[in-house]
Amino acid sequence: MRRSFRFLLRPTSRQTVALTAMLEDHRALYNAALQERREEYRMRRVSVRYGDQSAQLTEIRRADLEGQGRWSFSSQQATLRRLNRAFAAFFRRVKAG
Repeated sequence: MRRSFRFLLRPTSRQTVALTAMLEDHRALYNAALQERREEYRMRRVSVRYGDQSAQLTEIRRADLEGQGRWSFSSQQATLRRLNRAFAAFFRRVKAG
């Protein structure tokens, strides 16, 4: 028998500020990666893949220590993977009609 537990998140005011900042930085990363994919395809008809963007993440983090550099590398990779899955699902739907 499986049991599940529901944990309520009740962050303190400092944690709320930190979570909001993390969400904002991950949103900015997602939107920047999306913009890069759109621009590369529109300008050069080149597809940008997850591996390409993940490789750029090290430089992005190094250049922005107080922004992107303060969050977990793996959580940022998960954001890029989410974008990659969204693109794959979109093109799968387009192909299916």
